[in-house]
Order: sequence, then structure tokens, then C-alpha cells
Amino acid sequence: MRIAVDCRYVRTGRHDGISRFTAGVVGALAEIVHGDDEVELTMVVSDLRQLDKLPDLPHLLVCDPTSPREPLVALQVAAARPDVVWSPMQTMGSWGRRYALVLTLHDLIYYTNRTPPPEFALALRLLWRVYHLAWWPQRLLLDRADAVVTVSRTTRSEMARHRLTRRPVTVVTNAADPVADAAPRTAPTHRDLVYMGSFMPYKNVAALARALPLLDGHRLHLMSRVSERERASLTALAPAGSLVFHDGVSDEEYRAVLLGATAVVTASRAEGFGIPLVEGMSLGTPAVVSDIPIFREIGGDAALYFDPESPSSIAAAVRRLEGEWAARSAASLQQAARFSWAASAEVLLELLLATGRAPSRGRGRLGRRR
Repeated sequence: MRIAVDCRYVRTGRHDGISRFTAGVVGALAEIVHGDDEVELTMVVSDLRQLDKLPDLPHLLVCDPTSPREPLVALQVAAARPDVVWSPMQTMGSWGRRYALVLTLHDLIYYTNRTPPPEFALALRLLWRVYHLAWWPQRLLLDRADAVVTVSRTTRSEMARHRLTRRPVTVVTNAADPVADAAPRTAPTHRDLVYMGSFMPYKNVAALARALPLLDGHRLHLMSRVSERERASLTALAPAGSLVFHDGVSDEEYRAVLLGATAVVTASRAEGFGIPLVEGMSLGTPAVVSDIPIFREIGGDAALYFDPESPSSIAAAVRRLEGEWAARSAASLQQAARFSWAASAEVLLELLLATGRAPSRGRGRLGRRR
């Protein structure tokens, strides 16, 4: 069977969430199908630099997903003669396709938090806002597919509640990149809290800064790039010297900070998954996070939870670690082990094989190519 995977969302710089999800799953898929003569895997890319973060597999160069040609991208993908195509987004063009199609919806965050990613062009930001004013455009996108993937049980439940698709929905979880077995840790090296993520309004980073006056001696490491305006706003909320702005770090630097930290933290009001939780827990760094359904799913009994609108609740959760840190660290390692790219790729491959063998709604009168 010929399987094509849409790798056009892999970033040429540092990964974002969807980029890391794509690269992680595709890398694991490549290992699973290596040596299997019955499965051919092809990567669809829009920039040859994306190959630097991807496995050594055949690839097909097509248009960028933001190109005006995107609605017709299936005509380009046809060159790979796939039986089934998986995209890590739900927006992949499908007009004229002759293959089965599996699309991915990561979360429903932007229906309640409509501020679009700032890197988008103005026209795309306006379209983004309009798109999320109603549910029906999402339904149209998802129902073009033969099957749908999402990254958590929480998001799948939300999709069902809003009746977003008539197609079967399979959970293919996010994960953290593999690390060498972490040595057991009995106490943190520093009284450091680590936040990895953007500064979009729903991320609620200000709540973490407001908690710092109640956490004497603790520092909050902000790992991602931040605007001067956001930096000034957060600095005004926290005690002098309690915020450490990294403005972007390498994976090695991020790991080093996590290995000495008290906790990985986030006060986000909504998420589709929560990769930083798994990244921290996989190194034995406990998670102290918002009490929202998705974090309960990811953090389980290993994490500590707080009210994201209450600085005192945040501070109390961090202070609770003082008597529980070693136990929470050990539990974090066990919880993080539940999420791996290999396990996710196994689930996805089973779905792709089944979908590729079934009659496809998208092939129409053209029939299945062999």
C-alpha cells in the first residue's frame, strides 16, 4: 500500500507543536515500515529544508499549504500515486483526489480564543477570525475526509459534543522526543519553574507572574521568544529578578533547565494536548498546571493542579511540592512513559491501512488507482 504523509507543516527553524507532532509521528512510522515490502511511505513537502527534520524517505515537492493553489494540491500529490494520505491539519486541499484522505484536528481553542497566530499575514488573520465564528466551516472541512485524527480524548469528546464530523475519529496522541533514561531525582537543584509556550492570551502567562510575589525565592523561566511589550507587562507583575527570559532555546538548553527545575508550569485556559508537560515529566520534573480536562488527561495523578485565575492557588500548588517532590518526580516518569511517538505511529498506521483498503468517498467515478 502506498501511504503519503503531509509534512508541509514541519518548520525549517525551531519546531512548533504541529511541526513536532508531524516529525515525531513520521519518524516513528518510518521505523515501523522499514523493511516492509507491502507499505511504501512518501513524504509530501513544500520546502526541501523540511527534510532536515524528517527521516530518509522518498519525498514529493508540492505547493505550500498557504498557497492559492492549495485547494488543488491533490492533483500534485497524485504524482506519488498514494492509496491513502494523512495530513496533520484539517485544511489540506482535496479537490480531484483519487486517494483516501485522513485529516487531523488538534483542538478547538480558537472558537473561544479567536486571536490568530501573530505570524500570519493580515488577510489570513482576518479569514481565521471569520472561520471560527461558526461551526459549519469546520464540519465541511472534516467531512471531506474518510477518517479524522485528533491528539487527545478531551478534544475527541469536544468534537462529539459539537457534532463536528460524521467521520470516525481516532486519537493519535502527541508525545515528547525520546530521551535517555532519566536518573531518579530526589530533589530539585534550583527553585525554578519552567514555562515553554507562546504568549497568546489564552496561555494566561500573566497568572504565573502574579503568583511569584507569593513564592519567595522562586524564579520563572520563560523559554520562548517574547515581544518587548509582553516582556515589560510581565516584568511589572513579578518581583525583580524572578523572571528569566530566554527568548528561545535549543533542545539541549531546554533540557538542562528542566533537569534542575522544581516544576514545569502552565496556567493555560485551554489546550489541545500539552507537550511541555510530557517533556518535563519525562525528565522527572513534576508538572504544576491549570485544572482543565486536557491537563488531567495528560498529567494524571502525577501532576498538581490549580485554579488558573487564582495566584494564591498557583502558589499553593507549587509549595505543596516541597513535601512531595521525590514522589511526584517518580510518578511523572511513569506518567510520561504513556506517551511515545512509536505508540502513536502504531495507532496511525493501523488507521491508514484500514482506510486505504476501504472504498473512499473522495475517489468518486475515478475509481481507485492501483
